[in-house]
Amino acid sequence: MITLYSFPASRSLRVAWALEELGLEYECRHVDLGGGEGQTEAFLARHPDGKVPVLVDGELTLFESAAICRYLAERYGEPGGLLPASVEDRARVDQWLFFIIGELEQALWTQAKHKFVLPGEQRVPAVLPTAAWEFQRAVRALERRFDGEGWLVGDHFTLADLLLAHTLSWAVQFKMRLPAALEAYRQRASARPALAPAVGRERTAAESA
Repeated sequence: MITLYSFPASRSLRVAWALEELGLEYECRHVDLGGGEGQTEAFLARHPDGKVPVLVDGELTLFESAAICRYLAERYGEPGGLLPASVEDRARVDQWLFFIIGELEQALWTQAKHKFVLPGEQRVPAVLPTAAWEFQRAVRALERRFDGEGWLVGDHFTLADLLLAHTLSWAVQFKMRLPAALEAYRQRASARPALAPAVGRERTAAESA
């Protein structure tokens, strides 16, 4: 049985979404990050920084959302599904994964850390306008290569779209402005049938913990 250690509205939703897209059976276990569960010895053995997501699949334990999604798609996905069939297009998916994590997400995460994640004495409100500027700069870079029509790689939804749609949804939650075409793309990707059950599984796990 695959086990996903999760927390609602975090990066673990990407993994739950990928699991649902792949039609895999899995157990969703809530990690009470606010209550300190992430910093227990048992959980630090799974993730060295006490964060989510963590995936356990048999003898394999993985952390980092993009790496987990990539593993699931490669191990369990059909050729040409969440990962394209050709080496070249798989490289293009990886290119976008690195861009999304390194450029788009990092600016949003900086804002989150300095608004509510870090201890109060470590927050620097003065950095927030710079982080917002960085995000908009990354959005403009994205627009130079992707106009919001179709999908990022090839003619169907891939892992690159899953991570981009999730990251853009974070941006909306943080009240960041998105170009109309990218907002329409986000809504189209988020309407996929696999996302709602993924959200539900995380919420149910949290409520029953």
